[in-house]
Amino acid sequence: MTEPDSIEDLPGVGDKIAEKLKAAGYTDYMGLAAASAADLVQACAVGEDTANKIINAARGKLKMGFETATKIRERRKSVGKITTGSKTLDALLGGGVETQAILEAHGAFGSGKSQLAHQLAVTVQLPKDKGGLEGKAAWIDTEQTFRPERIEQMAKAMGLDPDQALENILEARAYNSDHQILLAQKLDDLIKKNNVKLVIIDSLTSTFRSDYTGRGTLADRQQKLNKHLHYLQKLADVHNLAIYITNQVMARPDILFGDPTAPIGGHVLGHQATYRMYLRKGKGEKRIAKLIDSPHLPEGETVFGVTADGVRDIEVDE
Repeated sequence: MTEPDSIEDLPGVGDKIAEKLKAAGYTDYMGLAAASAADLVQACAVGEDTANKIINAARGKLKMGFETATKIRERRKSVGKITTGSKTLDALLGGGVETQAILEAHGAFGSGKSQLAHQLAVTVQLPKDKGGLEGKAAWIDTEQTFRPERIEQMAKAMGLDPDQALENILEARAYNSDHQILLAQKLDDLIKKNNVKLVIIDSLTSTFRSDYTGRGTLADRQQKLNKHLHYLQKLADVHNLAIYITNQVMARPDILFGDPTAPIGGHVLGHQATYRMYLRKGKGEKRIAKLIDSPHLPEGETVFGVTADGVRDIEVDE
């Protein structure tokens, strides 16, 4: 007997195709509905017409199409927020780091990008009434920035068992952009089995920047990065989780006034990230965060601190 949303019930899906789909991570209607025909052709060795038939059938089961803004408002009530550890930074982000969205933080070395990543990996584990989602974090590390010692410090400061906090973080090291993309594709199954509510990539662009050098490779890099980001957004939507990515910056010598730094990734990352935040280092523990892009929040700036206990509010000199 099949389940109510069993993929075997879809037209064009027999036992053999269903087995291949499940092996590729397509276990429910939502996963198939959010897939492209090319994804299914590659995963199951079916024809493009069959792939489109399966996808359209899944979308039909879910009644995907136009709907009223009232229904969208109701659905957005399921969006969760993860506290950053700083009330002022939470306020800048509209209450914390949002699920079903990608938050990109860019800035120079020491601006607090990786510190915030560590903090979110801890706070996502907190009870919902304390700003968490009672879930685990999956971390793709491209720059060897993950430090279990820092997680232990932050967990203790939050009143969590440091050993359990470490068990609730699943980390993998990516050695190049292809490996990074492969690890991201493995997340779907990992999320289902481990109650993952936060995916961290620190940093998103490091491997792409290393693998694709010179203007002649820019188009290939951007196309690959675009597909990678779309897959991450699909994970966020399907599993109602948050995506936090860090990004490198480059110097812009043509800028004569103001800050000459600009984020890597170009328009592809600029358009695909739901929220974009620029971090820069202040004096001592002080960090400045500027929200530069959001679907509904105004641009703004706030100050927070990176302390021994983690990301916290900090007193600002008048």
